[in-house]
Amino acid sequence: MSVRDFILANTKLLPVPLVPEIALHLAEESLPIWQKTEEELQAANIPPPYWAFAWAGGQALARFILDHAGLIAGRRVLDLGSGSGLAAIAAAKARAATVHAAEIDAFAIAAIALNAKANGVSVMTTERDLLGDADVSAEILLVGDLFYEKALAERTLAYCELARACQAQVLIGDPQRSYFPRHRFQPLAEYAVPVTRELEDAEIKRTGVWRLA
Repeated sequence: MSVRDFILANTKLLPVPLVPEIALHLAEESLPIWQKTEEELQAANIPPPYWAFAWAGGQALARFILDHAGLIAGRRVLDLGSGSGLAAIAAAKARAATVHAAEIDAFAIAAIALNAKANGVSVMTTERDLLGDADVSAEILLVGDLFYEKALAERTLAYCELARACQAQVLIGDPQRSYFPRHRFQPLAEYAVPVTRELEDAEIKRTGVWRLA
């Protein structure tokens, strides 16, 4: 089964709860697709299907982008760790000059392409790990929900600081995960985000949008 076929067979095109203007190929239940990924695709070393869910940080970031489109319009945007492509698609809908979605998961890359097409927007993708780069050419860096593991959080923060040094505006969507360095960011907005209890142990997650100081 191809990557594209796997996504289409195990997801459904659904509106995003906090951002109903955008529809994504999402898993209706978390455990079945997680199990299928582990059992059927384990031999290919496929990471967990994070791309199949609209995580709280991405939803908040996408909502903020659509509600403040003037911040995005005409700018070059990079969505780091894009997952489903939600924030990238929001940026494209907000009339960004260009939108790149960066993901190291080939399944996420395929999901972003399907989701962008479903929403009638253009999103370019890269599967290269950007976190070791020495510069950032984007004018706006978007980061949704990447502070859930210590090592990843440290690399992500370093990249955010690099982007800021390169004169980019850095916007973060995060429900204050365990390794989110709140003291480094200024709060811009807060949302009550509908989420999946199986993933978050809650039905609503208070989630902020933040800017790197």
